Amino acid sequence: MDAMDFRCTPASQADAEPLAGTAPTDTEWLFVEQPGPWSRDAPSEAGLPDLPPELAGARVQLIRRHGGASGPGIRVFHASLAGRPEVRTALVDDVAELAGEVSWSAYDEPLWLVCTNGRRDVCCAELGRPVTAALARRWPEATWETTHLGGHRFSATLLALPSGIALGRLDPATALAAVEELAVDEVPLEHCRGRAGWPAAAQVADLHLRSVHQLLDLAEVELVAVEGDVVQLRADGAVVELTMSATTVARRQSCADERLKPATSYAVAQ
Repeated sequence: MDAMDFRCTPASQADAEPLAGTAPTDTEWLFVEQPGPWSRDAPSEAGLPDLPPELAGARVQLIRRHGGASGPGIRVFHASLAGRPEVRTALVDDVAELAGEVSWSAYDEPLWLVCTNGRRDVCCAELGRPVTAALARRWPEATWETTHLGGHRFSATLLALPSGIALGRLDPATALAAVEELAVDEVPLEHCRGRAGWPAAAQVADLHLRSVHQLLDLAEVELVAVEGDVVQLRADGAVVELTMSATTVARRQSCADERLKPATSYAVAQ
């Protein structure tokens, strides 16, 4: 196969690479509206100011509406996924305002953020944009394109807020079905990468427990602690301990980069 023809998503699927445990582990996120076009490293080139301490550690993402800007002003979201997830929002006239006092307000509506940055990886655009188009027709206010959710090879990828549930290997039909589940606070297990903000091993333990016991309600499983290779979860009021094992394999992880990089996956130890 010619290097230009390689696509990381079908290659990952053909290799049966595990999807569980691949959600981003960042707990603080800052989403800033910028219609684009986006570069490969869009957030670092967006002209953002030095951020105040409350935002300085956040993972920065650019967002845009499918098909164009959302209206006057620049929409900003700040999501905190540590503990009980919370999202707040603001509308600013200039990104420079983020360096000072911003008038934030709580945001209680769902957000569906789909990675579509083709400059970062071709699969993100080829697979992500049709998903965004389908979701935007059904949920126009909740749906945004975003720059980079990690795991190009799991495209199309989606981050749901405020839950932090990350999805992968979506197409328009499966995305619509999965988001219908998310909209009623259920976890779509077939396409779930894990819960963003949780350690990778905990993401896998959570999905394992949910699959075995059909615990689909988002609130049915809580993370208690991760100690070494042991993950403690609370389900139905009881604490469950799962011992995890890790496997690392060298994989090609994006369309344009031919290098093999270590990819670690987790499973419940037998």
